[in-house]
Amino acid sequence: MSQEIIRLNEIARHFVVGTETVKAIRSISLSIEENEFVALMGPSGSGKSTLMNILGCLDTPTGGNYFLNGNDVSMLNDNHLAEIRNKEIGFIFQTFNLLPRSTALENVTLPLIYAGMSKVKRIERAKEVLEDVQLSDRITHKPNELSGGQRQRVAVARALVNRPSIILADEPTGNLDSKTSIEIMGLLEKIHKAGNTIIVVTHEEDIAKHAHRIIRLIDGNVSSDEINQDIRTISYYKDNNYVK
Repeated sequence: MSQEIIRLNEIARHFVVGTETVKAIRSISLSIEENEFVALMGPSGSGKSTLMNILGCLDTPTGGNYFLNGNDVSMLNDNHLAEIRNKEIGFIFQTFNLLPRSTALENVTLPLIYAGMSKVKRIERAKEVLEDVQLSDRITHKPNELSGGQRQRVAVARALVNRPSIILADEPTGNLDSKTSIEIMGLLEKIHKAGNTIIVVTHEEDIAKHAHRIIRLIDGNVSSDEINQDIRTISYYKDNNYVK
């Protein structure tokens, strides 16, 4: 039986813009269990990116509580949040966020520098994950020498290098063509099968269909939270007692 890895209790996030208060997230309560594959969907302004930032400890809520692995991280200071991001969460972004003057290997080793790992071990671990994403022949290439799909694979390797329990992917296929998008989602499915919890933010229905659970947001609230009834995922949820 899987364990709860994320729990949100009445999470809110408000921003003051001039004389107005924008309620990006009004009140969201939900839980995500270990090794779930979840898609967060919603139109522009629905609050999905704000929610992703809170889940990734990139932002703190205005109200409510966020429990990660049983610990309330809602009110932690920046240093503690940075430590959690480095150890617990791997990020994949639409724009890749790679250092342009650094090689694929150097980009992937970066989180390990912050983790305090020795240079020899950093290189060994980075080569290992680059091989896992089928880029062992591109480790000395810089981002401008790689295709969009290869750059995203470098980003995936970087997200995995610290062995985080959670992978947050923000529009991971937004800058990719259809064929490459399918390849990247296939890679995320492989990572999920290896035991990671995957949370993908997307506005594309085809991408969301790869997830086993789809949470839809509208105006800062959850409008629906449903198991993906695709035939490929039903057995997974039966095996893990998630059938509703």
